[in-house]
Amino acid sequence: MSDTAASLSRKIGTAGDLQSVVRTMKAVAASSVGQYESAVRALDDYYRAVQLGLVACLREIEQPLAPAPAQRRETGPIAAVVFGSDQGLVGQFNDVMADFVVKTLEELPVQKTVWTVGERIRSRLTETDLVLGQDFLLPGSIGAITALVGQILVEIETAREKGEIGQVYVFHNSPHAGAIYSPACQRLLPLDEVWRRALTGTVWPTKILPEVMNGGTATLLAFVQEYLFVSLFRACAQSLASENASRLAAMQRAEKNINELLEDLNRSFHRLRQSGIDEELFDVISGFEALTSAAPPP
Repeated sequence: MSDTAASLSRKIGTAGDLQSVVRTMKAVAASSVGQYESAVRALDDYYRAVQLGLVACLREIEQPLAPAPAQRRETGPIAAVVFGSDQGLVGQFNDVMADFVVKTLEELPVQKTVWTVGERIRSRLTETDLVLGQDFLLPGSIGAITALVGQILVEIETAREKGEIGQVYVFHNSPHAGAIYSPACQRLLPLDEVWRRALTGTVWPTKILPEVMNGGTATLLAFVQEYLFVSLFRACAQSLASENASRLAAMQRAEKNINELLEDLNRSFHRLRQSGIDEELFDVISGFEALTSAAPPP
């Protein structure tokens, strides 16, 4: 009995230690989720402002930025920038993204190279037939995203100058109500006539149309650079928000399972202790009755 009780006691202690770790990770994930979700909301407003700036510039420019698909078919090699995670305990976060990337790129009949952001997603994509290229470290805070985006933009420009890529796609998980997150894809480059028509079809939010000062072309180039930057920044922030939301959900499930395990272990431990106490009481009563019956009458 004592060995079994000691074993249960050790299991209860181990489960309690694991419960403390899970609670700590849950608190960290909850704090990070709030930070990244606030950044995503702010970026949505800024992204909208950049789009409106592009709309204002494009309306004053007559010539198209690039030939329309009807005039020139896009057959350039694709660089797919995929955001994943560096750490585990995120459930199916990387698996869902890897499956989405494979399915989406299969439909594009050109040469494809995948640039990964995060060790976990890279190891997952290694198991596929996709060709892996650049590997970037995932930032651990909002402030570190700027350096990552700058590095990716430099690599994109270098590869485009060498003629290694003609198109750029961005894959990331995006926060989604009711499902924690959902995979998303954005065609970042080239900025062709299809992209231009989609922007110029945007309805201006007021009745007063804007006027571009100091040259429309220079202003347009500045907005294009900002558009590329904020698109990548926004994708990274959304991916980090989704990752921490997934980790928070995983920690909540783990905490629930540990609580149930502790209840079962404590129930078994108390039942075992009560059984031992009952046996000891029965032994005392049996001994007392034996002594009483063996004693000579007075």
